[in-house]
Amino acid sequence: MDFNNAIKISASALSANRLYMNVLSANLANVNTTRTADGKPYQRRTVLYESVPAAETFDASLDGFMQEDIQKVRVADVVSDGRDFKEIYDPSHPDANEQGVVLMPNISPIEEMANLVDATRSYEANLTALTTAKQLSLKALEIGR
Repeated sequence: MDFNNAIKISASALSANRLYMNVLSANLANVNTTRTADGKPYQRRTVLYESVPAAETFDASLDGFMQEDIQKVRVADVVSDGRDFKEIYDPSHPDANEQGVVLMPNISPIEEMANLVDATRSYEANLTALTTAKQLSLKALEIGR
């Protein structure tokens, strides 16, 4: 794998992880939001990833792989989670229905925080891979002097 592909792969993962962390942060920020612009409670969102070829050329690389075998990650979509809303009895709440039930987002702060830690660790790992690729390239340039 060449330096350019290493950069593309790590950069795509960094971008995807950054978006995922933003979505998780929005979920955490809206854990108690009972009414959005459409009048419904906030719906938890999640990110769908897909892999796409990292290279536009299809010639053989030095390590024996074809360029189309090298994949990078891309965010395919940000979708709403299909979980049902939590129903909480609170007749004093301004969004309560006639029976005094309030629909709340079905977001688990513990789950969101665990996902956020996982996304952060993945971001750090890809940043380390990017830094390592840069260091290896600089060392290769020093050998050529």
